[in-house]
This record gives sequence, structure tokens and C-alpha cells, in this order.
Amino acid sequence: MSDRAALLKGIRTWLAVFVVCLVLSGATAFPLVHELRWTEDLLRALSVPQHLPGLMDWIERVRQGLDATDAEYPFVLYGTDWLAFAHLVIAVAFYGPYRDPVRNIWVVEFGMIACAGIVPLALICGPVRGIPFWWTLIDISFGVFGVIPLYAVCRRIKRLEALTPPPQPGTSAVAV
Repeated sequence: MSDRAALLKGIRTWLAVFVVCLVLSGATAFPLVHELRWTEDLLRALSVPQHLPGLMDWIERVRQGLDATDAEYPFVLYGTDWLAFAHLVIAVAFYGPYRDPVRNIWVVEFGMIACAGIVPLALICGPVRGIPFWWTLIDISFGVFGVIPLYAVCRRIKRLEALTPPPQPGTSAVAV
């Protein structure tokens, strides 16, 4: 396998991992009320309340809030449907670098900027919304862990670009 083919395979593998994670994190926003009930039941079955009472108190509080919102104001949860949709749309954007990494590196860079943006958003909005600091750290971890595959992809794309000869005058560039 040539260096170029190996780089392209690595780029596509990392992008696939990132897209799958992005889709899964988005798709979990649709059934939020049911998921939280299942999570609470699972945590109780695993005796988490005895070991991590703060976590259990928080899960119970969030579940109660979602239940009340779902019962009285279900339209508020429409916002999480749009959150899920946004994740899915952003995932589709990564088809560009999957198809032609060098030309579409900007999508990867955009993703890295978005991952970095999670940190100030969580640190500012978390306290405003009454989110416990330890949960804010979990939210921040999505940006930290999300940037890892994107950084790996970005480095590989730059190496691929260095291996790619520039197009000759009078010819059109061919997509990879």
C-alpha cells in the first residue's frame, strides 16, 4: 500500500469514527425522556445511589424536570429535536473531507473550532443554568475527545497534501 493510500485510509477511518460518534450523540437527543428513565433504572440496578449519591441526585432531578416538562410543556423538548438534527447535519458535512480530504480540510478545521467552542460554552452556560461543575466537565469532555480524531485527520490531510502533486496548468483537479 502506498503512503498516499495509507494516509487516505487513515483519514477515512478517523472520519468514520468521528461521524458515528456525532450521529450517536445526536440521535440520543430524540428519546431524551425515555433514555433518562432507563438510565435511572440502570443506575439503581447497579447500586450507584450507594456509591455516587451526588450523581444519582442529579439524574433524579433532571428526570423529574424532563417528566414535568414533557407532561406540561412538551413543545420545549422540540429544542432537543433540533439539537439532534444539528448533529446529523454536521455529520453529513464530513462527507466532503471523506471524499476529497485536501480540498475539504476546512470542514475538519471547522469541527476542531466547534470542539474548542464547547469549553467556554459549558463554562459560561453551565453555571447560569445551574449545572453542577462535575457535569460541566463531562460536557467539556465531548469537545476534548471530539478534537482528537479531528486533529489526527488534519495532520494526515496535510501530509497527504504534501504528497499530492499540484494540478498542471490547463487540467482540472480530480477528486480523490
